[in-house]
Amino acid sequence: MKRLFSTAAVILSAALTLTACGGGGDPLTSASVSPTGSGAAAGGKVVVGSANFPENVLLAEIYAQALEAKGVQVERKLNIGSREVLVDQAKSGGLTVLPEYIGSLLAFVDKTTTAKTKDDVVAGLKEKLPAELEVLEPAAAEDNNSLTVTKATAAKDGLATIEDLVKVGKTFAVGGPPEFQSRQEKNFKDTYGLEFKEWKKTGDATADAIKDGTVQVGNVFTTDPKIVINDLVSLKDTKNAFAADNIVPLVNKAAVNDTVKSALNAVSAKLDTPGLLALMKRVAIDKDDAATVAKDWLTQNSLL
Repeated sequence: MKRLFSTAAVILSAALTLTACGGGGDPLTSASVSPTGSGAAAGGKVVVGSANFPENVLLAEIYAQALEAKGVQVERKLNIGSREVLVDQAKSGGLTVLPEYIGSLLAFVDKTTTAKTKDDVVAGLKEKLPAELEVLEPAAAEDNNSLTVTKATAAKDGLATIEDLVKVGKTFAVGGPPEFQSRQEKNFKDTYGLEFKEWKKTGDATADAIKDGTVQVGNVFTTDPKIVINDLVSLKDTKNAFAADNIVPLVNKAAVNDTVKSALNAVSAKLDTPGLLALMKRVAIDKDDAATVAKDWLTQNSLL
């Protein structure tokens, strides 16, 4: 949901955020890289952008610092807003590098896609992205939909995968956003033969509703820090009921060289979902500075 980066409300929020940041300039209109990106291609400079939510800002900071460690000059333009604006700026060369999510990005460029596995989604992106853009290597890390339970429930009922829920689903209440049942009830039944006793609209409180027993299972994003603080576990989606949404660098082809690609692919090779979840706990719960969290992770993974 948050990865859609769209709707008028998000765009308005982005505009207000930019105004509040001071300096009076719109980071989209003040980009200093030409559409050809010739400076970056010569190893001089890239512009790293992000959407306006904490995880995407953190990922952009990780990319930026990894590039700087390889001698690339980086300009940051963070907290920009909607995917429509971000992709358009990347296409024109105003932005060079963006952290993206493969499934959400494919759904944006191809409204009719039915791809679900990582390989199929990446293949769809290679076919449907504007000619100026490409995705590099996806990380193992995903910020994806999940069905999540307490660790105690998982242990008691022997739950490790969504398929394991089939044996107990008809005794479980499931929670999620208001549209969760209409979007997923048939999908779960077709993919896993999974049915639930009751569907509850728990919205943003889903993780807490799982913890307090209002529901036994719920739809929680896989990098939500409440998974850690509420002692929850996301069940493995072995049959791709939810389309793969691995984190991936989206780049302007003309504005990146082999040094840039190699540095970003090295980040993807190290980034997994449990690791990102731990980083997001530091940012969202502990309120640590994103740049500090990024530096710590890069150092721990020998990327600085």
